[in-house]
Amino acid sequence: MVWTEDKIKKLKKMWQSGKPTAEIAKFLGMSKNSIIGKVHRLNLKVRPSPIKLENVKQKKIPQKVLEKIGLMDLKLTTCRWPIGDPKDEDFCFCGKQTVTGKPYCQKHCQEAYANMSTEEKETK
Repeated sequence: MVWTEDKIKKLKKMWQSGKPTAEIAKFLGMSKNSIIGKVHRLNLKVRPSPIKLENVKQKKIPQKVLEKIGLMDLKLTTCRWPIGDPKDEDFCFCGKQTVTGKPYCQKHCQEAYANMSTEEKETK
């Protein structure tokens, strides 16, 4: 696809208004990768990744957590599901009782193995 002045102008306007790359790509008839590449080449203002923001929101430590389980506190029977960003001071692990033979508690096993086929789950 060729970048015309008109397309660049529309890209800049949509990017600055916060439109998602998928929406911009569809509107301009281009791929998301071409949009991202052009944004970088134009040195447009970097926006935070919506995927990373969503993950950070999901991994916040619940208010109910009374005890933080650090790496050195893990045992064979404590859930190793990471909570937060390892670079942060409040990073910890779930610490609940694990499902036999698994590294996670029941809740986190459901999350970790949600997309696996039945055959894959049986071999784990």
